[in-house]
Amino acid sequence: MGILNLTDPTTRLLVMLVIGTPLMLSIDLTSASVALVLELLVLAPLCGFRYRQHWRRMLPVLVIAPFAGLSMLLYARPGGETYFSFGPVIVTENSVGLAIALTVRVLAIALPAVMLTKDLDPSRLGDGLVQLWKLPERFVVGAVAGVRLVTLFRRDWVALERARRARGLERQWANAPRQAFALLVLALRRAGRLATTMEGRGFRSGDRTRLRTAAFTRWDVLLLTVGVALPAVALLTAFATGDFALLGVH
Repeated sequence: MGILNLTDPTTRLLVMLVIGTPLMLSIDLTSASVALVLELLVLAPLCGFRYRQHWRRMLPVLVIAPFAGLSMLLYARPGGETYFSFGPVIVTENSVGLAIALTVRVLAIALPAVMLTKDLDPSRLGDGLVQLWKLPERFVVGAVAGVRLVTLFRRDWVALERARRARGLERQWANAPRQAFALLVLALRRAGRLATTMEGRGFRSGDRTRLRTAAFTRWDVLLLTVGVALPAVALLTAFATGDFALLGVH
């Protein structure tokens, strides 16, 4: 099952920052590989993340990561043996190593976000931001409402597709811009109605009652401890092996 449902959603956001920010300091294969292995062996079971159920959520990360490495492969600073050269594109031993390291690092930074945002409840997230982190209530309520509206986009897109099909219009990529514009108009209308409704129900300045009470528990401490230990072990391993490269520079 995992412990995510036992933790406050704000802890998940904090753990994502704690894991991702230190891993951006160095572009080396050692720390990225260690972090990725620890995420797969420790963080995923802790979050109750099952790859067969959530492989679609991982697909964008698996597609984008190689492209990040490709840019480094073609345009990184030359160094070592030259494998290929054509105009401004120079593929060398250094660029190949940096490309592999960057690809693995993108996976190591992005996968925790995929794991930790699983079944994230925007309402509980808003409660935590207001009660625990003391953010402005009006800003948080508006942000939560916006997040909930984003989840309706796909349903609206499917509804528009079906409406066009019912009118005898074929599904073509050329119609995508028109459908996107229709979706934008629908979203603006819904946002206007939502703003009016919120004002009418008293979403203004002043204290409000709470439906739920947000609090940190021992499960939050456990998840945060794992989040701190994971990049620390990865970077210390890179230091110990001499592979640590601050922003790609040894």
